[in-house]
Amino acid sequence: MNLKMQLKPTNSSTKRGFSLMEVVISMLIMGLVFAGIVTMYVQGAKRTEWSGYSLAAQAQAIAAMEQVRASAWDPNAITPVDQTTNGPMSSGATLDLPVAANGNSVWVSNYTTVSTITIATNPLTYVKMVRVDTAWPWRNQIFTNTLITYRAPD
Repeated sequence: MNLKMQLKPTNSSTKRGFSLMEVVISMLIMGLVFAGIVTMYVQGAKRTEWSGYSLAAQAQAIAAMEQVRASAWDPNAITPVDQTTNGPMSSGATLDLPVAANGNSVWVSNYTTVSTITIATNPLTYVKMVRVDTAWPWRNQIFTNTLITYRAPD
């Protein structure tokens, strides 16, 4: 068998580059890809900031909850003791966030509610429901973290 390779003659009409339409379409596609990447980066940064604020507010709510849980409550003592409502029912604090050089700090409000819930009447059995609401601002909106727990006597 005799195999021959034939080469086509090359002339200037067969050597072409990209057309203007191909360049414009590829630039449009790349622009859309980069716009999507930048948009996702900005949204990710916003979500990260919001998560930091929410976590710091949750820590404030836990601190207020622990104040109520640390208070004495013994209704069966010789002299019944109930200090669960002696703590601050509303208070303000700052979020534990990195502070900018100009001293920006974020203030939050803690609202604590203690309710007595009767479980049984004979014998008298009850618990206390402790609810802490922490309100905090972020980008001109107010968000609230809420903790609820039940507490039995000591």
